[in-house]
Amino acid sequence: MSIQISDTAAQKIRTLMAKQGISEGGLRVGVKGGGCSGLSYTFAWEKVARFGDEVFEGPEGATLFVDKKSLLFLNGTVLDYDSSLISRGFVFNNPNAKTTCGCGSSFGA
Repeated sequence: MSIQISDTAAQKIRTLMAKQGISEGGLRVGVKGGGCSGLSYTFAWEKVARFGDEVFEGPEGATLFVDKKSLLFLNGTVLDYDSSLISRGFVFNNPNAKTTCGCGSSFGA
């Protein structure tokens, strides 16, 4: 089971961590019930992994923490970052998503 971090997403993770004064840790990504398609992506900054987390390393030392339940829905995903003026933000290229909402923040599996 794995999640990949694109170069663009890794650079944004490191930039945002530096802006917030976070030198250690990484970005927690997860899945929770809700959103217009049934499941929503979640984000939080963490200094260390929680017990049972899977830890994924990307370019530039970017780190993702993912709980085992969320990993079932995120396995094979590539986390990217869209820097266009219209839809700036992290993007999940999730092969497990059967349906997605228009804004890309929720999905159905």
